[in-house]
Amino acid sequence: MKYCETIRKAIGFFGSFSILTILCQIAMGQNLLADSESAIFRAGASTSNITPPLGLGIVGNFGTPPPGVHVHDELHSRTLVLDDGSTQLVWVIVDNVAIKREVFDEAKRQIQLKTGIPVSHMMMSATHTHSCIGAGGGETGDELGWCSWNEQKPLVGYQNFLVERIVDGIIIARNNLEPAKIGWGSGQVPQHVFNRRWKMKEKVINPFGQMDQVRMNPGFENPDLLVPAGPTDPEIAFVSVQSMDGRPIALMANYSLHYVGGVPKGHLSADYFGVFADRIQQLLGADRQDPPFVGMMSNGTSGDINNLNFGTPAEKHTPYEKMRLVADDLAKEVIRVYANVKHQDWVKLQAAQKEISLEVRRATPEMLKNSHALMEGSSTKKSSQHPLEIIFAESLLQMEEEWPDKVDIILQAFRIGDLGVAGIPFEVFAETGLEIKFKSNLQPVFTVSLANGWGGYLPTPEQHALGGYETWLTVNKVEFSASQKIVQELLALFQTLE
Repeated sequence: MKYCETIRKAIGFFGSFSILTILCQIAMGQNLLADSESAIFRAGASTSNITPPLGLGIVGNFGTPPPGVHVHDELHSRTLVLDDGSTQLVWVIVDNVAIKREVFDEAKRQIQLKTGIPVSHMMMSATHTHSCIGAGGGETGDELGWCSWNEQKPLVGYQNFLVERIVDGIIIARNNLEPAKIGWGSGQVPQHVFNRRWKMKEKVINPFGQMDQVRMNPGFENPDLLVPAGPTDPEIAFVSVQSMDGRPIALMANYSLHYVGGVPKGHLSADYFGVFADRIQQLLGADRQDPPFVGMMSNGTSGDINNLNFGTPAEKHTPYEKMRLVADDLAKEVIRVYANVKHQDWVKLQAAQKEISLEVRRATPEMLKNSHALMEGSSTKKSSQHPLEIIFAESLLQMEEEWPDKVDIILQAFRIGDLGVAGIPFEVFAETGLEIKFKSNLQPVFTVSLANGWGGYLPTPEQHALGGYETWLTVNKVEFSASQKIVQELLALFQTLE
């Protein structure tokens, strides 16, 4: 079949049969009509508004979620559907801090029933904006409170609304399918990514009374700073689809930056992910099209990455100023690379998925004893050794009660021509994403974090040894070797896409 594909490309096949194509199909014993359809590459995209009503709790920070009082910019579910004639791939990127697997599973189930697209061909992810309401259960909740996994409880409130809007978006994107060309590229934007985990001259105590070598977000001009504890990934990768006459249909990007913030209390915002989508549309001259152009930004491997360089004096920005700066730089770099991207009128699409089990971390007897002691009369107590010790004691005990010994997660690998896209349901560290890029048989490749669920942070074993917020039990929930197992499984999945 690869020989036939080579012939098609060589003769500039599009929309009709050639003698050589027919001979290939006869030789392969294939149905002519089926391959006629598969030779036409199509793409469609859409947006669905998922902005919640005001008054619900905005998650992403510690403490009681403040109620939403203002919508600065609307939140969306953004969808891209690709079709090579025999295989359809679906990407959905949702403006939310993190979304439970059950929400995505239900959306996939409904789409498979309505369209026949296999659930393994759908990758759904959250952007990780910290200016949204929760989708972890109920109407509100905070990041630490989402300790249960695969609860088999009915979806409620905003979860059901998200499912409806995700499903609508995919159906609309499929309605918008048209013959298309596809290309991809990448640029470098190093000035906005910094490892937020710093090695310190002196060890620092954590909420469980243990000593860490690393502190997350240690503050500017801190005299105890040594060096960042890990690397960054400055690449912005993107996939572009155009109509046959060159009209932009959609552009999906990927950048390894956690989020930007700088949002006033009570504001709803899609953060730089949403600003990028708007800015790239503007720079491509794709405003007011029919159907509308769709810009998309997925979160890469940014579990330990933010946009603050603690090794330099602090910058001052007005609300939303920094996210606009970041989005503008990213969009301009994409446009620079885009000018030389070759869009192809047909590429092969493939998908592979595997569900694996991971051990759940458990508290030590000493951690349990200390947590119980802290929670006795906690309403009248003040934290003594760490400002978050009571919050983490409560989360630890909740996790011990509700979480099973093992959890099942979905890993995905998609192939678009020679491009690979991985999906991992965690807040993945940059070094894990870099390892996948370096070792994958497909080149180039990028990874979408927070894909198909949310399981907390995913440090490497080396980062676990250093400690720090992302390694603390309850924000990290699975075994120390989980990142190694995930990389191994993803590389094996990519090998099947030949």
